[in-house]
This record gives sequence, C-alpha cells and structure tokens, in this order.
Amino acid sequence: MSITKRNFHKHELMGLIATVTSAYDKSHVDMKGKIVDETKNTLTMEVSGKEKMLPKRGTVLKIDLAGGPVKVECGKLTFRPEDRIKKLSARRMT
Repeated sequence: MSITKRNFHKHELMGLIATVTSAYDKSHVDMKGKIVDETKNTLTMEVSGKEKMLPKRGTVLKIDLAGGPVKVECGKLTFRPEDRIKKLSARRMT
C-alpha cells in the first residue's frame, strides 16, 4: 500500500523527507531533512549530516508524498509509533 494523504498516519514516518513549517523553537523553522527516528514525544531528523531532535508538540511538518504534500501537525501524533495505527485508525489526520 502506498502512502497517501489519507493513510500516512498508518505508516512509518522514518525515511520520509520533511520540512518544518512551524515550531515553537523558531530556529527549527525551514529545517529540511530525513526523519530517522520517532518516539512518543520527539522526532529526530538528519539535517546536513547531523541529527536534530524536535519535540512533536508545537511542530508542523510538510511531507512530500507521491499524491502531493501533506501538512502534519505532529502534536496530534503524540503516541508511540507502534500504537498510532490502533489509536488513529478511526480519525483522519489531515
């Protein structure tokens, strides 16, 4: 199954290229890189060969998928990645 706007929350975010469009820490805005790790409360992105840890709360990402870009409010994803499918399958995240 390919990743789309409707089902991205059911997939692994690691490996996707993302751009930070909004964040509480303004130094994170416009940061672009590959998501390399995810925990309940944080995302880790590889940016210019360095890993940057971002809090999910207050961070909005733009992820480019084959069907077009997706705006992701990371605060809505404050679950362990393995629990996201169970908890969010009934909700639409976009």
